[in-house]
Amino acid sequence: MSNEDITLTAGDAEATVQVDNGGRVGGLRVGGVELLRQGERFGCFPMVPWCGRIRDGRFLDGATERQMPLNAPPHAIHGTARDGAWTLARHTADEAVLTYDLVDPWPYPARVTQVVGLAPDALTLTMAVETYESSFPAQIGWHPWFNREIGGAPVEIGFAAQWQEERGDDHLPTGRRIDPKPGPWDDCFGMPGGVDVTLTWPGRLELKVTSPEEWVVVYDEQDAAVCVEPQTGPPNGLNTLPRLVTPLEPLEATTTWSWRRL
Repeated sequence: MSNEDITLTAGDAEATVQVDNGGRVGGLRVGGVELLRQGERFGCFPMVPWCGRIRDGRFLDGATERQMPLNAPPHAIHGTARDGAWTLARHTADEAVLTYDLVDPWPYPARVTQVVGLAPDALTLTMAVETYESSFPAQIGWHPWFNREIGGAPVEIGFAAQWQEERGDDHLPTGRRIDPKPGPWDDCFGMPGGVDVTLTWPGRLELKVTSPEEWVVVYDEQDAAVCVEPQTGPPNGLNTLPRLVTPLEPLEATTTWSWRRL
């Protein structure tokens, strides 16, 4: 099946899925208005097999130390799958199913499956990592870049987190949990009841980012866009809070963006 960009439609919503460009959602338009920052590195990309930064690009699997390429020196960031060409398994008018086989430099064989489903008022992303060989630690999540302004209306970010992961000078969590601080943020927050963040462009649109996962990174230090990143663990989580993928237990996650006009 061709790996050309796929356009999904539902009502007046359109989503572009860039199969060859890291399996990302390259655009999301509601009533013809683009919600995602445009560009080869932007849109919304899947973070797999880890999220955010790994300290010095190193993590332990039992007693074995693994080294990942330092693509954000001195750390490794956002996994390997965003740099690869995915495979389009199937698609309909409003859904696309993509797969990606984890390869070197990731040392463990596994398959990632991502489902992009569009409804007239929501986009749902689902991801799973499966292996039929050795078990390994992993994380998954998504990194959307939402346009800071829509129709001249600047975005407002609203959420209530139970804690904030204290961030050190190296941009990695120190291991301490603190009370949430006001922005600007490049920070990870804990929401034990599930991720729930509201983006509001006054007079234009309200969009809610939700997920059953309890970690979300909020990044709003750029002029052009803001990021709300649900994920299965905190940054550097392969070292501090690894989730194990086994032949019997895949690692799965989902997030939904739902919107309404104001």
